[in-house]
Amino acid sequence: MATSVGPRCLRLLRGVTSWRSSLLHHENTVLSHFLQSLRKLPVRAFYTNARRVHTAPARTLFLLRPLPILLVTGSGYAGYRQYEKYRERELEKLGLEIPPKLAGPWEVALYNLYIWTFGVNMKEAAVEDLHHYRNLSEFFRRKLKPQARPVCGLHSVISPSDGKILNFGQVKNCEVEQVKGVTYSLESFLGPRISTEDLPFPPATPCSSFRNQLVTREGNELYHCVIYLAPGDYHCFHSPTDWTVSHRRHFPGSLMSVNPGMARWIKELFCHNERVVLTGDWKHGFFSLTAVGATNVGSIRIYFDRDLHTNSPRYSKGSYNDFSFVTHANKEGIPMRKGEHLGEFNLGSTIVLIFEAPKDFNFKLKAGQKIRFGEALGSL
Repeated sequence: MATSVGPRCLRLLRGVTSWRSSLLHHENTVLSHFLQSLRKLPVRAFYTNARRVHTAPARTLFLLRPLPILLVTGSGYAGYRQYEKYRERELEKLGLEIPPKLAGPWEVALYNLYIWTFGVNMKEAAVEDLHHYRNLSEFFRRKLKPQARPVCGLHSVISPSDGKILNFGQVKNCEVEQVKGVTYSLESFLGPRISTEDLPFPPATPCSSFRNQLVTREGNELYHCVIYLAPGDYHCFHSPTDWTVSHRRHFPGSLMSVNPGMARWIKELFCHNERVVLTGDWKHGFFSLTAVGATNVGSIRIYFDRDLHTNSPRYSKGSYNDFSFVTHANKEGIPMRKGEHLGEFNLGSTIVLIFEAPKDFNFKLKAGQKIRFGEALGSL
């Protein structure tokens, strides 16, 4: 047995060494040409109130086409990762220990291209060294330095994530705007009203209007806020206020792009995509946070919910599954503090907040503005 395993192991390792050395030479050559082309770009600089921005003329950027380069590089990376997994399986069969893996030149080149394409600020990352991200998924889910996002203590509701404000305001006629002029049904988005037995508070009065079923206190209004996370944004999301999560509803669904351009074309886009709806209550009544999946982002993780499994390849259209965090042992649900880690996405996606509050609640926002986790959304 030893004599047969030895030569096989040597052949595998020799093949890997030879293949990786040729790949490394090719990577270095391609990377060198790419970086040289970047250095030759005529660059001009301008200032915004946030930072200095360097841009190249539109004609030159059009010729460079960063997104197709990223897609081609990503396809090559996917093939490389498949080979790496095959090699690891073979070494496991031979009983050999697989050493801890750091990112190689191919991964680091892809990360650098991604950073350049989407303007990622790695100075904010808890780990700036790209070699410590073993794969692209880990890079997307990178954590931030503690001081990078101070949480606003003056306002009752903060932004749960980095992103762009697509829409906000009062909910009218059970319809919510995903972008200006394009709406979706509130009931289609959240699903049917959950049993009042699962809620820590009773409804104010029975009402045929789904909106009024969610408003639990007299004199309150229902509000919404939509935040789009671009591919270059920080992809963890946090609790937007002090609240208690009592219920989770998971809708399997499509994984269409949720960027603003697509949202303008597809009515009820958010109702078609996979999403996880968390509902509960805060000091003013009903509160919900919905994480909406996007292209290749069916993987939605909620840190305290180990029973949640997203990104299933098979599902029935319009189906959903419910889970209650209110039990005999825990009659309150899951308490969340403002700014506390709540979950994460891969790549880009959307967060939708729907909550009730008194009529004098005011948003501190402008449609289309960029916002960062911890900044004020609104207050009384």
